[in-house]
Amino acid sequence: MAFARTSTPSTPKTAKREGKVSESPRAKKHHARARRHHYYERFYTSSFADDITAGDIATGEDPVVRQAAIDALGNMNGTVVAIDPTNGRILAMVNQKLALSEGAQPCSTIKLAVALAALSEQVITPETLVSVGGRSQVDLTEALAKSNNAYFEALGRKLGFEKVSYYAHQFGLGELAAFNIEGEHLGVYPSQELDAKLGGVGKMCSFGESISMTPLQLGAMVSAIANGGTLYYLQHPTATEDLLNFQPKIKRQLDIGPLIPEISLGMMGAVDYGTARSLHLNFNEEQILGKTGTCSKDGTRFGWFASYANTQFGHIVTVVFLQGGRPTFGPKAAEISGKFYRGLYDHKFFTPPATAASRAVPEKSTAVGAQQ
Repeated sequence: MAFARTSTPSTPKTAKREGKVSESPRAKKHHARARRHHYYERFYTSSFADDITAGDIATGEDPVVRQAAIDALGNMNGTVVAIDPTNGRILAMVNQKLALSEGAQPCSTIKLAVALAALSEQVITPETLVSVGGRSQVDLTEALAKSNNAYFEALGRKLGFEKVSYYAHQFGLGELAAFNIEGEHLGVYPSQELDAKLGGVGKMCSFGESISMTPLQLGAMVSAIANGGTLYYLQHPTATEDLLNFQPKIKRQLDIGPLIPEISLGMMGAVDYGTARSLHLNFNEEQILGKTGTCSKDGTRFGWFASYANTQFGHIVTVVFLQGGRPTFGPKAAEISGKFYRGLYDHKFFTPPATAASRAVPEKSTAVGAQQ
């Protein structure tokens, strides 16, 4: 059977810019005024849930990974998706109903896609300083580590909606992330820019406003970052036979290899001293890179954390997505991820013998469009 390749017209590169990314005084004043607006928000969704694994199909999952995910999530209203970034196999998917849902606003996790877009278009280098209010200026590493909204709003306005949308689709947003996973819903990437009165492309690039992203879409994108640029179709074996006959399926190759080290420092910084430092409450033994996200919509608060273990053995990408009220936020998702990595570490997942089961699948990848 042949599989159709998703293609997107190429977009021209802009000229390389050095130095600072600046905006007019009027624009700075307008956006600073918008950031000073505060209000009290009421939440109507519980941060806690019972029986979140009911209905999950776990026959083809890695039992060690699944149990670590269940233990880490506890009674939080959320899902944990763990992926082998070397082949796109889903090792565990806890609370599959939520994981396969239409998703939610990506909050600040969208900044990974925006950073890669800005680097690809040479709008910035990692050292470029961007004004973020007053006399403050930050570079890419600091902006990712501390999730600086003003920085990414400025990048979004500099890139423009057309380029932001192009790269988002290249990274898998707005399309199904999985290959033949029953029940997977499609996230939404709008065809038009958010109304300027609501923040325009700047808010799309800092909070993911008007975008709906699924845990699987985020997991596929971060897997591509972790493996050097291969965007796999995610697959979820549901029987022993599926596992034995597993063949990786490549969606497309992303031209991001040289850019990954440039965003890695910010993802490391998020865990070491930034918005995801709560991960270290439970785990310090291995290097983890990640990005948090916190925002709310219609009385529900979302907490995201996408990460990967930068280890010699036991390669794994993890997405924790939470929904609820005030106890739900990105740093809580990072804390849960720390518990998850602790559970894996205690069961020797990051040593060669523990990864044998997950590496029992064939290494050969089948590119979409090839005969099978």
